[in-house]
Amino acid sequence: MDLTQLLLGLALLLSPVWSCKTGRCFEDQDLEEAAEKRLRTHYAHHLELSPAAAAADSPASCPVELYQQRPLELSDRSVSPWRYVIKPMKDHFPSTYAEAQCLCSGCILIQGKNPPRESLDYNSVPVLQSRVFLRRELCSDGKRYHLKPVTVEVAVGCTCARVKSS
Repeated sequence: MDLTQLLLGLALLLSPVWSCKTGRCFEDQDLEEAAEKRLRTHYAHHLELSPAAAAADSPASCPVELYQQRPLELSDRSVSPWRYVIKPMKDHFPSTYAEAQCLCSGCILIQGKNPPRESLDYNSVPVLQSRVFLRRELCSDGKRYHLKPVTVEVAVGCTCARVKSS
């Protein structure tokens, strides 16, 4: 083992201790403010919905009847409609996020003067986006916390796709 490998190994071993000693560990009461600042300055803005904009805990169903009207929201105009549900994430910042839930198994077909119908010849599939959350982790002193960025795949909408063939 050469000197470079030895120094790299030592740096990796000491990095958790060093990061806490350089001001990156926070008291519990300061953690939320630090997380908000870090998310605002270092990571892309997220799709945030108020709890009122998210769906209630009602069961999801394919809203074919909506297509006989002229819906305004993109999620209701799509041939693969979705709704947003609020998901909790314990020990993360933000602690909740909105995730799209596809309402149909298939896709809604509108053909001529025929009434809209769900076709299972196609699939409604979620569109995923990588989002960064900050996970609260205990520092080596056992009293304070540091924030570790973690990437989570989040469904942000749904799209219509051909059925996979074998």
